[in-house]
Amino acid sequence: MHALSKSKYTAFRQCPKNLWLKIYKPEAAVEDPSLAARLKQGNEVGDLAMQYFGDFVEVTTYKDKDHLDLPAMVRKTQQCMRSGVENICEASFEYKGNYCAVDILHWDGRGWAIYEVKSTTASPGKIDRSKIAPYLPDIAYQTWVLEQCKIKVTGSYLLCLNKEYRRGKDLDIHDMFVALDLSKEIDYEYRLIDETVRRAQKIINSDVEPDIDLSENCYNPYPCAFFEYCKRQHGISKPSVFDAYRMSGKDKIEHYQQGHTSFEDLRNEKLTPNQRRQVENTLNNTKEIDKAGIRKFLSQLSLPLYFLDFETMQSAVAEFEGVKPYQQIPFQYSLHIAKRPGKYDHLEYLAESDGSDPRRGLAEQLCDDIPANACVLAYNMQFEKKCLEDLAYAFPDLSRHLMRIHDNIVDLLVPFQKGYYYVPAMGGSFSIKSVLPALFPNDPDLDYKNLKDVHNGTEAMNIFPEIKDMPRREAERTRKNLLRYCELDTWADGEDLGEIGGGGAVK
Repeated sequence: MHALSKSKYTAFRQCPKNLWLKIYKPEAAVEDPSLAARLKQGNEVGDLAMQYFGDFVEVTTYKDKDHLDLPAMVRKTQQCMRSGVENICEASFEYKGNYCAVDILHWDGRGWAIYEVKSTTASPGKIDRSKIAPYLPDIAYQTWVLEQCKIKVTGSYLLCLNKEYRRGKDLDIHDMFVALDLSKEIDYEYRLIDETVRRAQKIINSDVEPDIDLSENCYNPYPCAFFEYCKRQHGISKPSVFDAYRMSGKDKIEHYQQGHTSFEDLRNEKLTPNQRRQVENTLNNTKEIDKAGIRKFLSQLSLPLYFLDFETMQSAVAEFEGVKPYQQIPFQYSLHIAKRPGKYDHLEYLAESDGSDPRRGLAEQLCDDIPANACVLAYNMQFEKKCLEDLAYAFPDLSRHLMRIHDNIVDLLVPFQKGYYYVPAMGGSFSIKSVLPALFPNDPDLDYKNLKDVHNGTEAMNIFPEIKDMPRREAERTRKNLLRYCELDTWADGEDLGEIGGGGAVK
């Protein structure tokens, strides 16, 4: 018989089939490439949160390397409560096959308060319903289990990161976290629990896969890892409404439920201009070139052109002085300089891999490499602009130069996003990872898949902080591959511009 944990309970609240597949067909899930990094950050936040109330006892116990000893954790929790421990981490309780481990169980003098730790962010004293909604079933379930175990629960809290916190020289645990009292917010979820538990336990102890159609729950509160599996079960192949560019999950499901699943079905439906372009060019196997739009875009450019791309890392826990949670920290850039059409110089910067703050050295070198009045291009420029704004805030003496670069950036995404140049192979996406192979499908030198170690920004973000702990040869190889990846990004920008502009249209 399977125990119903809080993670299984929340999976059931999203979709009963989600829960069943987690237990009986976990291999059907599409692996999230960023999941491991998010779990690592979540663990770092959780470890720090344990210190929020001072001294604590953690009751986590393992049967072996990979399996928790849940009965032992329940016994240790009871011993701690009887002996006067005021802060118990991973406090564990079981009631008739329903199990939960409370991140922090805090004695407040009147009873026990539940603190669920999440690595999301919030402002002090402000409860954003849309942001806390995914956590309400989890916290309500924990509250229910404890109360069934005759524990006096005096409050149910979400402990998350303070989005307004900026680190000083040292990390301040109390300022870093925000405690949101959700005791009233969970009332509705709490009333559902008895019936939900009964239905969930029936699902987890059945070997029959539930027959459940696609619904908004496939997207809410987060995209389901089994969505591709369920689409195949319902005979949905690409391209379909689920591939439509920037269509909300709610709208996709509404179209599906009305029988508008294929692109042919969508032809007579209300679509945005980009969605219409995607559908029609795919069905007709045609490309679209708006020469007037391209000329208008190119008219704002002047040689020399500076193609800029940053690689950044981010941490839930602010690592450096002056940094906020999840702030993007640039550690690398690539810069291709076109002094005449089709002819490039290349400059690059990659910070030392010693765990130190990489920003100052990068900012100084960037100011040396890019003149203040240069015509700079970046693909999806808002990312580069935010990095420059943060660097300017951190280093006032460089601020004027950095913000001049910021103000002169032109977004290379625009001609693709506005439909000046579109081919079906883009698949409705305008990211550089979709546009480049669509424009140059037969050039292996422009294929990110042929790179080693680092194939996208997420991999770059995750691997750079790990270099300091690698053996020397592995570290050298990884740094080399980081440079190659970032170089391809700005080389791709130049190739894309050359493709749509024919090279000679830049003054």
